[in-house]
Amino acid sequence: MSVGQSGRVVIELDPAIKRELYSLLAKNGMTLKDWFLSQAASYIETGGQFKLELSHSTKHEKDLR
Repeated sequence: MSVGQSGRVVIELDPAIKRELYSLLAKNGMTLKDWFLSQAASYIETGGQFKLELSHSTKHEKDLR
């Protein structure tokens, strides 16, 4: 995976996950950029210890358990 010099981050997602993510973010009044920046800041602050906080359990999250 290449890392360019621009400020863009490009990833490919399963379309179903993308729809669910956008739906949940919209319900919480957030954009994908808002959510990503919040998660990135938290990850950086904890020195790389991943901490994902969701207010609602999703089907995909349940599948991961």
